[in-house]
Amino acid sequence: MTVTRFAPSPNGPLHLGHAYSAIVAHDLAQQAGGRFLLRIEDIDGPRSRPELADEFRRDLEWLGLEWEEVPAQSTRLDAYEDAARGLLERGYLYPCTCTRAEIEALEPRLGSQGAIYPGTCKGRLLDPEKPAALRLDVSRAMADCGELAWEDELAGSQLADPREAGDVVIVRKDAPASYHLAATLDDAADGVTLVTRGADLFAASHIHRLLQALLGLPVPRWHHHGLLTDGGGQKLAKRRGSPSLADRREGGEDGLLLAEQLRLRRFPAGISLINA
Repeated sequence: MTVTRFAPSPNGPLHLGHAYSAIVAHDLAQQAGGRFLLRIEDIDGPRSRPELADEFRRDLEWLGLEWEEVPAQSTRLDAYEDAARGLLERGYLYPCTCTRAEIEALEPRLGSQGAIYPGTCKGRLLDPEKPAALRLDVSRAMADCGELAWEDELAGSQLADPREAGDVVIVRKDAPASYHLAATLDDAADGVTLVTRGADLFAASHIHRLLQALLGLPVPRWHHHGLLTDGGGQKLAKRRGSPSLADRREGGEDGLLLAEQLRLRRFPAGISLINA
């Protein structure tokens, strides 16, 4: 059975880009007679605003979508801790005390996801007295796991190449897990068989495939859809103040009509669909 999910973080209102992503996931599940899940990713510390989760539900209902809700990330902290501890004990994680400014000062090379960490802290031991993130030793993990394949419905067969992203953070200093660890564990726990998300996260799937191998998790398929951009060619984003679905909904706009227009790729003026 095809199982998809929409997994927003309650750190800002949903916008048209979220609506498009939710509709893609919903429709792929519906067309296959499967299940569409809603998961609230609420472990972003003080930025997470619980009241926004109710707004999200109202937005999805307004768009005419039907879903099953699964437990939020805040209920899964023990699972994240157990997985991280196991990876650390097996030697796949190492502590990193570097700040973002310190990393940028080293003038690291840039990858698709930004600055690539140069491995400054590799080999250090964990000091409980010093706050530290935990990074994945990608080279060691790849050496042990060997060749790993994964399938994207649009891009076709892939071989995992997570080295391009460098030694990514698996446990943040300020949160119980990074996106990489939490999303990978959650999708497995929720039985997701088709991971739908924006093409800007294509590179992250190489990391997630490696984590699945390290943690003995099932391997889903992926579907990386295009991104909605504004008139300046920038991806719609909460941090750039993209107009919210809640404002459209409360302003009397027809959500069912908007959803149908998004399905037909008839976007409001100034909005375009691109592949990252």
